[in-house]
Amino acid sequence: MQVAFIGFGLIGGSVARAVRSNPAARRWKMAAWSPSGDGPRQALSDGVIDRAAASPEAVLRGADLVVLAGPATACLTDLDRLAGPWRNLLAADAVITDVASTKGLLVARADAAGLWYVGGHPMAGRETAGYGSSDPDLFVDRPWVVVPGALASETDVARVSSLAIACRARVVLMDAREHDRAVAAISHLPLVVAAALAEAVAGTADWPDAAALAAGGWRDATRVARGDAAMGAAILMTNTPAVVGRLRAFRTVLDGWLGDLERRGGPDEAALAARLEGARTILEDPG
Repeated sequence: MQVAFIGFGLIGGSVARAVRSNPAARRWKMAAWSPSGDGPRQALSDGVIDRAAASPEAVLRGADLVVLAGPATACLTDLDRLAGPWRNLLAADAVITDVASTKGLLVARADAAGLWYVGGHPMAGRETAGYGSSDPDLFVDRPWVVVPGALASETDVARVSSLAIACRARVVLMDAREHDRAVAAISHLPLVVAAALAEAVAGTADWPDAAALAAGGWRDATRVARGDAAMGAAILMTNTPAVVGRLRAFRTVLDGWLGDLERRGGPDEAALAARLEGARTILEDPG
């Protein structure tokens, strides 16, 4: 199989490195293009890919599977180009996929354009960006969500699933709406909350004193806010309704905490402990 990457940062680079390290995919050929060209050039030097293309048009020629690996908003633009000026460059049976964190708008755009598209979302990442941070083991035993477009055949789904399997991930078939609502809860809301926490605390006059004491709790709570800002903004732009719904629900819960802490006569220690115990129970036994 010949795989073409448009965009080549942390996730695209990790996919390519995972494929290259898998003996079962040793005959696969991979080419990549990115706006800066830095990642593909380094991957070619590392022996990870077979060709660093000079243009997106060049990377598409002969590809069986096109992987859109930029931010979600860039993927939307790429889909428009694949439906327009790039369409005659695609092989007749070429399948388009992506590794973006949102699916609804991408599936709708691909379907409207009549593209053979199977969306993908490997559920793994880290706060550092770029090919230099890529890891061939990033997806091991992690869910890789697969969302077929309207024109996708079983063969198309199988081709995209084979990429996930080559990365040693677990394929999970989902509907786009179901996917976006789920990741709004467990990925996109935490991104906003982490950024808001940094804004509320790290921007205050007493931050230097607090920073000197900060340890694992602060690091863990703000980790995702340290990630790629462009990628995060694209996520929020393409999953806004679901994120807004989760954020409103979160605000309601925060208002409940404020009510408990500002209770007339002072907080009730037993009630606070019960809330904390309840939260721990939910996390330990979500079913």
